[in-house]
Amino acid sequence: MRRYAIILAAGKGTRMKTDLPKCAYPLLKKPMIAYIVEHLYKSTVIDELITVVGHKKEVLQEILNSTVKYAVQEEQLGTGHAVLAAKDYIKDMDGYTIILPGDMPLIDASVIKEAIEEHNEFRHDLTVVSTILEEPFGYGRIIRDEAGYLNSIVEENDASKDEKKIKEINTGIYIIDNRFLIPALMKIKNKNAKNEYYLTDIVKILKDELKLVGTYLLKNSHKAMGVNDLYTLSKAENILRYNINKELMIKGVAMINPDTITIGQNVVIEENVTIHPNTYITGNSIIKRGSTIGPNTEIHNSIIGEGVTCKHSLVYNSEIKNHSKVGPFAHLRDGAIIGESNRIGNFVEVKKSVTGNEFKASHLAYIGDAEIGNNVNFGCGSITVNYDGVNKYKTIIGNDVFVGCNSNLIAPIKIDDNAMIAAGSTLDKNVPKGSLAIARAYQVNKENYIRKPVKKIKK
Repeated sequence: MRRYAIILAAGKGTRMKTDLPKCAYPLLKKPMIAYIVEHLYKSTVIDELITVVGHKKEVLQEILNSTVKYAVQEEQLGTGHAVLAAKDYIKDMDGYTIILPGDMPLIDASVIKEAIEEHNEFRHDLTVVSTILEEPFGYGRIIRDEAGYLNSIVEENDASKDEKKIKEINTGIYIIDNRFLIPALMKIKNKNAKNEYYLTDIVKILKDELKLVGTYLLKNSHKAMGVNDLYTLSKAENILRYNINKELMIKGVAMINPDTITIGQNVVIEENVTIHPNTYITGNSIIKRGSTIGPNTEIHNSIIGEGVTCKHSLVYNSEIKNHSKVGPFAHLRDGAIIGESNRIGNFVEVKKSVTGNEFKASHLAYIGDAEIGNNVNFGCGSITVNYDGVNKYKTIIGNDVFVGCNSNLIAPIKIDDNAMIAAGSTLDKNVPKGSLAIARAYQVNKENYIRKPVKKIKK
């Protein structure tokens, strides 16, 4: 038995007012559709994922890569037409298919699994996932017969005045026996207000064929929230942020004013970590025990070791090893690896560089494309001059090196162990072990020099 999932992601999402396909729009720096794909796999009840793409399909293909197969809907003629684009992938008739919108990032693995289990337990041929909304405007209404069974689904534009008062709505999630999926899709007509092929019509089609059609009522309606505009996106983000922070705090992560803290879904934070206000941690970041992060700090796709302090700083795609202190106002990026017990101080930028243990750059420095040993002091205002306008070059600094203030190290250059760079030097030659390098003009004092005042020009 083959178990399929079809994600509908071909729409433009014009209400988002963005050049991106709607399903690619980021939620906590992660595309909405990526949440759905992850939860489908996590549910363990799906073997094969098909994503129906259309508008700017290359953007979604770049996001999901080979994690799914792709079907292309060349014209956006409705949800039924979109599912039909994936028909060539549904080859094993002895199974089921779950169909989901690609703009529903809060749907989780537990909902997917429970809905499919109920579909199988009650031997439904089709299960529609419904929920109750106090304000159901815009959603298809669940129409039940006198016995309480599902009769049909009526879209907002086609609903009567009384039907619009119904609060039970269609979430847009369906589970259907593979034997009936394609034949039902082929029978859908576009005789409606929008002249589109509605997937909802399969309910009436299968009921007319005396198939068993049922519903799964989703109690937590927010999980089926469809994101159609930036306001709804903010609501989804608030829900996701609250749930993530709550789970982390229960597991032993201290958060000061958690309403101001944003943690991405894939972030791993160990116990005994303290996070201060206005902190943003996203991507596949890892924060190890005993560290203090924030306030006013952003960390993305980075690893923070044990006992680290990082405040008022930006850390992207980098690593800070145990017991180092970063900030305030530091910037680590593009593969920076900060060694143990380092001090990266205010207004220091480290890019694509590796530092050893006990390294100190306390303030106002730039370190780019460098390899730096242990016990090195990098003075205030010093920089590695790594770019000649065309190419980037490497600076290599050994152990126990002292770089004086306002020094320029013009790469490619190597500073060997136990060397010292005099303050104000601009070096373009290697420095041997144990040497003092001085490269600056001699000071000249003009005695008895009296500066004549500059006369102001009258207008």
